[in-house]
Amino acid sequence: MSTKLSNFWNTPINDLMQFLETSQKGLSNDEAEQRLSIYGFNRLKPKKKTDFLTLLLAQFKSPIILILIFAAILSFFLHDQIDAIIILTIVLISGLLGFWQERGAANAVEKLLAMVQTKSVVLRDNVEQEISTEVVVPGDIVILSAGATVPGDCAILESKDLFVDEAALTGETFPVEKSAGVLPFDTPLAKRTSSLFMGTHIISGNAKALLISTGLNTEFGKVSEQLKLRPPETDFERGIRRFGYLLLEVTLMLVILIFAFNVYFHRPIVDAFLFSLALAVGLTPQLLPAIISINLSHGAKRMAAQKVIVKRLASIENFGSMNVLCSDKTGTLTQGKVQVKSAVDVEGQDNEKALLFAYLNASFESGFVNPIDEAIRNHQKFDISKYSKLDEIPYDFNRKRLSILVAKDSSNLMISKGALQNILSVCSQAEASTGEIIEIETVSKKIQQQYEDFSAKGFRTLGIAYKQMGGISRISKDDEQEMILLGFLLLFDPPKIGIQETIEQINQLGIQLKMITGDNKLVAKSVSEQVGILNPKILTGSELRQMSDEALMRRVQTANVFAEVEPNQKERIILALKKAGKVVGYMGDGINDAPALHAADVGISVDGAVDVAKEAADIVLMEMNLNVLVEGVQEGRRTFANTLKYVFMATSANFGNMFSMAGASLFLPFLPLLPKQILLTNLMTDFPEMAIATDNVDQEMIEQPRRWNIKFIRNFMATFGLVSSIFDYLTFGILLLILHATPEQFRTAWFLESVISAVLIVLIVRTRKPFFKSLPGRYLFIATLLIAGFIIVLPFTPLAPIFGFTRLTGTFLIVIGLIVVSLVVTTEIVKHIFYKKIKS
Repeated sequence: MSTKLSNFWNTPINDLMQFLETSQKGLSNDEAEQRLSIYGFNRLKPKKKTDFLTLLLAQFKSPIILILIFAAILSFFLHDQIDAIIILTIVLISGLLGFWQERGAANAVEKLLAMVQTKSVVLRDNVEQEISTEVVVPGDIVILSAGATVPGDCAILESKDLFVDEAALTGETFPVEKSAGVLPFDTPLAKRTSSLFMGTHIISGNAKALLISTGLNTEFGKVSEQLKLRPPETDFERGIRRFGYLLLEVTLMLVILIFAFNVYFHRPIVDAFLFSLALAVGLTPQLLPAIISINLSHGAKRMAAQKVIVKRLASIENFGSMNVLCSDKTGTLTQGKVQVKSAVDVEGQDNEKALLFAYLNASFESGFVNPIDEAIRNHQKFDISKYSKLDEIPYDFNRKRLSILVAKDSSNLMISKGALQNILSVCSQAEASTGEIIEIETVSKKIQQQYEDFSAKGFRTLGIAYKQMGGISRISKDDEQEMILLGFLLLFDPPKIGIQETIEQINQLGIQLKMITGDNKLVAKSVSEQVGILNPKILTGSELRQMSDEALMRRVQTANVFAEVEPNQKERIILALKKAGKVVGYMGDGINDAPALHAADVGISVDGAVDVAKEAADIVLMEMNLNVLVEGVQEGRRTFANTLKYVFMATSANFGNMFSMAGASLFLPFLPLLPKQILLTNLMTDFPEMAIATDNVDQEMIEQPRRWNIKFIRNFMATFGLVSSIFDYLTFGILLLILHATPEQFRTAWFLESVISAVLIVLIVRTRKPFFKSLPGRYLFIATLLIAGFIIVLPFTPLAPIFGFTRLTGTFLIVIGLIVVSLVVTTEIVKHIFYKKIKS
């Protein structure tokens, strides 16, 4: 990179413009396209590869699979080439199945993510254009306003009251004021006030800036590896990890014991090794990663149909297990269409002058778009052609005021509008109904009383103040003092139609709704009652500030309305709820919602949110609508339920069969199943379960949030695995003692019994109801029938000798059929007892 660009804060703007061959009008679209091919996309890391080879190889990265492949190759040279080829073929087929499903899942997710790209406003051909942040290039002229994320490292061309949050890069807690200029070469990063950096965002004000560098060439890019923190482990990911540990313990114990016993009984080492490894594969639900990916992508596609876009797939499961939802008031519980009721003076009388001054303030402000100013402009039109704007102090979240300097004739007037307490703090006088200017102390009690009355009726009350500025044509925050209070602006935001029914639905789903708002507690109480939060328990920001973390952790569990909350307190509320053991969703779309969105188990935003909120969210709603959220939660629970179904099916069937096989190998003079037959068993039982993502889900699984419960899974595995093993040993006894089966007949008969029973048991353990009262999905049912049919005819096909199977007589088939039917009936009875015991 050129010295001019690497030290751009020390280089005059004209030199930078000349070097980057750009101008104040911006690049042309053709030039920008050429630069994109040179500089590449504006990303800190390449898109996750989902190409053919990467996904295919990922299917074989399991240590057990790799050891099995190595052992098969070893046996190819030392032992039995045909068996080795069969084992490798089965492993390959299993991998291809996972690859085929994951490939489709990855493509679907990529298309969904494209729907919620972050956008940047740039000048191209001297016209403002909104484009994907990924395609901005060095030399672009970027237009920035409050809420925007800085798309790359920039030199400021011009700015107005610009404050930037640089905490992600510099660790600086408070917003930094920025302006154009040339700084010394050795200015440290945190002091480069003429520069903007990728990964930071605009708190207030606006700017025009020259984009210097993008992607890994930015300051953020240079330290991205150090800054890159893994997203917090989700509740679902934690469950998967603990489940993995459980399987690892069981598998290692069995495999080591079986290998040791087989060697002790002087069986061939290679056969014993392959048998032990095949058992390990049989015990491992090796398709679990693929099943999870398939379930999540299916869930993401179905949620997209409900106008819910999932950015981070693991959050779908958390969406389903969420039991607390914290939500902003405006636009979520209310219509988000703020309306003006009236403008009144300090004595409560309608006041046209107050309405005019509010209109001037709203019409001339040039900060970020907000519904309050839009409502003021639409409420009543005034002819302001005689007024001209001279200057502005944009709104920020510390002052909570917006001031405009206007000129009319030869008089300059500053008009301020904002939160009433923040306006009162800069007023020393007030204007009475008669037009007389009085000291504010004389009406302070009346002002407070009116404020409380308006708030109790649900009106949001803003203050309007003014100050004659004489010939001053520029204003700063220091000028906001000794002002005259003109009156109040009363605003209301009606509750959404049907919101009470929606909140009732949310409650029925086992989710507590908690409202977080900056409004005062009287307004918050009124609105919460209107939307259906009965007997609201209110906690205010000032009370929260005085609480310890331990006290807050207790209070947040009972409080359901948080009022007068400051932006930095939102994150603290979320963290307190999480410490209390809740799975917390947070719904926000504002500049200061990013920390809370990050902290929540599920960060939820909307497509129209500011960039920084949309980037921080896990889930983006294409409509600001809680009904959409309800449907998304239900879909998340379906996805979670189907994932757990696979776990239940795989662990119960696999554990039972492998435990039986391990035990049988100790007393049988031959291996109960050959390694290739074990792998074929595993492949056949996994095949129908690939369709589990499309399965029907019982209503009771959607009604309440559900979380990983390793103790429950362990008990389920032991109970149903034991039932399976009892019938396996019964099968062994009949085959050996009554039918006097040869080793080939034994293996064939038990293969048939274990695979057919496993695929049929799927239809039972997939539901808590009697299996005939909860029908499976069409694809799962068809796949189950196809596998059962294939297994029955397999011993009678030319493939039978290759796998070591033999034809069975009618007696064998009848006995196997009776055992399978008995096992299905017994499993249904045990299931009824198992769940009844849990409920009691």
